[in-house]
Amino acid sequence: MKNKRTSIIAYYLPQFHPIKENDEWWGKGFTEWTNVAKARTLFKNHYQPRVPADLGFYDLRLKEVILAQSELAKEAGVSSFCYWHYWFGGGKQLLEKPLKSLIDDKSIDFPFCLAWANHSWEKKRWNADVSRLSKELLIEQKYPGKKDIDDHFFSLLPAFKDKRYYKIQNKLVFTIYKAEDIPDLTYFINRWQYLAKKNGLIGFYFIGHTSNLENVDSSLYNLMDAINLHLLSSVFKESRFRNLISLIFKRPLNVVSYSKALYSWENNIIKKEKVYPCIYPNWDTTPRMGTGGTVLNNSTPKLFKKHVDRILKMVEHKKEDNRVVFLKSWNEWAEGNYLEPDLKFGKEYIITLANCLKENENS
Repeated sequence: MKNKRTSIIAYYLPQFHPIKENDEWWGKGFTEWTNVAKARTLFKNHYQPRVPADLGFYDLRLKEVILAQSELAKEAGVSSFCYWHYWFGGGKQLLEKPLKSLIDDKSIDFPFCLAWANHSWEKKRWNADVSRLSKELLIEQKYPGKKDIDDHFFSLLPAFKDKRYYKIQNKLVFTIYKAEDIPDLTYFINRWQYLAKKNGLIGFYFIGHTSNLENVDSSLYNLMDAINLHLLSSVFKESRFRNLISLIFKRPLNVVSYSKALYSWENNIIKKEKVYPCIYPNWDTTPRMGTGGTVLNNSTPKLFKKHVDRILKMVEHKKEDNRVVFLKSWNEWAEGNYLEPDLKFGKEYIITLANCLKENENS
């Protein structure tokens, strides 16, 4: 008997268009491509710079780009894009234009959902030229209170009412990056569920994003409908001493072979019904972080296939609605974390994911 195809939800970064704030912080015209284009090789066999192929150095203000991305995602077998969404409190948003353009244009035929990236932006996280010791804050994540929770909901209501919005159990998928940072998560969840029903929607399917294994069985994360477990960082050794040495010798120390790392992401905890794992095509944050970055070295489509096959096998026993895997990511180029075509591999990662899904479905 055939398996149901596993749903692939791909995180999607909307940082590929200029905004006023980035112009002020980094200079006129700054986008994610600024860091991507200036990246350099930092050690032997280091794959940098990474240059986009089919889509080029695109601008997400152009409808043609989003259409082309949607077609590639369909080819890969991706079920939905999951747009990173930035609401800092008090009505302050950033990088919201691609989502608004998508909602305004119903001709773009591809599902989407949202992930609230509820964290502050630090200057050192966005640009390799900034000292790793910097504590300068660009914009702070705030939680002003109950009115802000309502304002946040209503700002997104046109998205929630869009027929393309992706659902699990017929409920709106909404992922929260740091659920533990929300002052009263119970109130937030209950209030949004109430507002959804009051506005003609069935309700939300809340997914908590975490890299902490202890959160899986915590009372806080049990308030969520499911958990997206992000285990990539488990392979890297973080310490102030290592960071200092990397700065002195101008060489990243957190470099791990992809072929070894892929086994670290197969914790049996992802076999739990409501735990949704991630798959990772590649990873390299040196365009943003310089020598303080972390690198999965020597990723190839062949190794990616091995990784995806093993993860799909681990979740194939689950109930239909829980056969969900997150792709991290579709287009986080400055983190070396993308499925989109580049000059080195072309569409091989896209073809690989499609083949893995078809083979698993027919097994």
